[in-house]
Amino acid sequence: MTELKNAEREIYLFKTRLIVIGVFAFICFSLLITRFVWLQIIKHDVYSLQADENRISIVPVVPNRGLIMDRNGVVLARNFSAYTLEITPSKIKQDLDVLIDELSALVDIQPKHRKRFRKLIEESKSFESLPIRTRLTDEEVARFTAQRFRFPGVDIQARLFRQYPLGDVASHVVGYIGRISQKDAELIEDMEDGSNYNGTDYIGKEGLEKSYEGILHGTTGFEEVEVSAGGRAVRTLSRSAPSSGKNLILSIDIELQKVIEEAFGDRRGALVAIEPVTGDVLAFVSKPTYDPNLFVEGIDQQSWNELNTSEDRPLLNRPLTGAYPPGSTYKPFMALAALELGKRTASQTIADQGFFMFGGHRFNDDIKGGHGMVDMYKSIVQSCDPYYYMLANDLGVDAIHNFMKPFGFGQITGIDLEHERKGVLPSTAWKRSVYRKAAQQKWYAGETISLGIGQGYNTFTPLQMAHAVATLANNGVVMKPHLVKMTEDPTSREKTLTVPKESYRIPLKQENIDIIKHAMVGVTKEGTGKGAFANAEYESGGKTGTAQLFSVKKNEKYDAKKLAKNLHDHSWYTAFAPADKPRIAIAIIVENGGFGSTGAAPIVRKALDYYLLGKRPREKDTTPTVKSDALATRAESEAQADAESEGGPKPGGETQGNKE
Repeated sequence: MTELKNAEREIYLFKTRLIVIGVFAFICFSLLITRFVWLQIIKHDVYSLQADENRISIVPVVPNRGLIMDRNGVVLARNFSAYTLEITPSKIKQDLDVLIDELSALVDIQPKHRKRFRKLIEESKSFESLPIRTRLTDEEVARFTAQRFRFPGVDIQARLFRQYPLGDVASHVVGYIGRISQKDAELIEDMEDGSNYNGTDYIGKEGLEKSYEGILHGTTGFEEVEVSAGGRAVRTLSRSAPSSGKNLILSIDIELQKVIEEAFGDRRGALVAIEPVTGDVLAFVSKPTYDPNLFVEGIDQQSWNELNTSEDRPLLNRPLTGAYPPGSTYKPFMALAALELGKRTASQTIADQGFFMFGGHRFNDDIKGGHGMVDMYKSIVQSCDPYYYMLANDLGVDAIHNFMKPFGFGQITGIDLEHERKGVLPSTAWKRSVYRKAAQQKWYAGETISLGIGQGYNTFTPLQMAHAVATLANNGVVMKPHLVKMTEDPTSREKTLTVPKESYRIPLKQENIDIIKHAMVGVTKEGTGKGAFANAEYESGGKTGTAQLFSVKKNEKYDAKKLAKNLHDHSWYTAFAPADKPRIAIAIIVENGGFGSTGAAPIVRKALDYYLLGKRPREKDTTPTVKSDALATRAESEAQADAESEGGPKPGGETQGNKE
């Protein structure tokens, strides 16, 4: 049977389907057109920029770090270019240890390099390129380049490295740089100019490298580089050149520094030499020293352990952070206080019987039977302790504090190094602030006595001592001590002074200053320093001192031979020269060096001979840490080293005097 179709219905259905398909197609094309308009017109600028960013890479250009030079142009820190083998952990496709083993066949990679690389991975982000070997030889570069296709994620980079050509000379001054750690990166993020460190791998860690980081670093530049789909650079589109960091021209005379460091030999200690008129630090010695080159690429564990476990503590910046009792080097300032405050005249005398009694406590002189009749000149030249026991008692702790503070004792000098230690210039207010118990907070009159000879609570840094002597030599005009004399623009060579003017003046009478200076000259001619300065071709002022490390019990004698080396007295000497117009002021301490006249003064003599006359020692000083047999027969020891007892000196006790 034949089925009849309804033609009109078929046509209707066909037209309906056609309309639906047309509407659907129209909607789809409308959506496409709308999306096209959105992308190409409305969002054109946004996506055009993103497209350019996919095609163009912004590469930071790290600036050259500024040089560090001494006052005569000798380079202490410089840069040099070398090749580095680097691994980007996020890009490697095999086990890291296996990769390093394979690289070892081409490049010398030792266990210490592996350890250092592992440490860098822990401190860095996985996408960073990290060095596993630095300073590759040309042969190593050629071998790796030929096999480079085998090692995705490994590449050779040409980089600038920091070098300290004089090694351990003045290492505590210059300091060193090191790779930016995670902690450093966090600090950089909080800095206003943090973006200036894009692409930078190193930052100042210690010394002037750290305190002048912002000046030495320079300004980072940028390059717009067109890259291929594979990430390879095709061409440079534009470049913003970096600005090199400024050079530092130090006040240090590096030859003087060398002479002093050699004169110390193997002994521990510190010396600071200052030009009184300018505040220029001419020498800043901390012994022992260390080689800052060890730290640039990350110090190996063995070297780090040796530096940290050494009893000599070579990483300690002694002039800046070592606080010691000043001993008898404090006496000229006590005498000046007496003159200025009207407690003594230069001609006024006391009868020194060999001791001073106070509250049942016996404070001994260094000479049994005493020095006889003593005026101010003799008290300094022969370093008479009872004179200063009495003077300290007459002045009182607060008057001493107020007079000494402007000289910088127990104060931050503001030198251009970080972590300067303040030390202690005691006062009644100071004691109340540092102790909690009421009995400890009370200042006892007996505690004042030992302050007069630079013992008791007094602890100052060698830097503070040198600063005070320089101020005295400069007749009370205070110049801020500084290591950087000027900064220099590497392009224009324009120089800028760091400390162009005086800080302030201490109102002192010139006649009183002259009395003290005259007595200090007497020390080198007829006093405790005459042996070290015999036949000197110049006239200098000086003062010896010894700082006791522990108290000797009543009726006991000080015998160096029976004591451990680290319990021997510290040796001090302060000086200025020439006496009529000082060009240099010095403070030195030789740890456990014994008498100031035999331990410290000879080193100062060598320093002054070189600086004033250009004379160099014939050979290095091989003097042992404690050199004189006189130490073994010493009859009396110094004053009580530390009065930090709750009730001060005990009635009926006995304190020994200074011996120099």
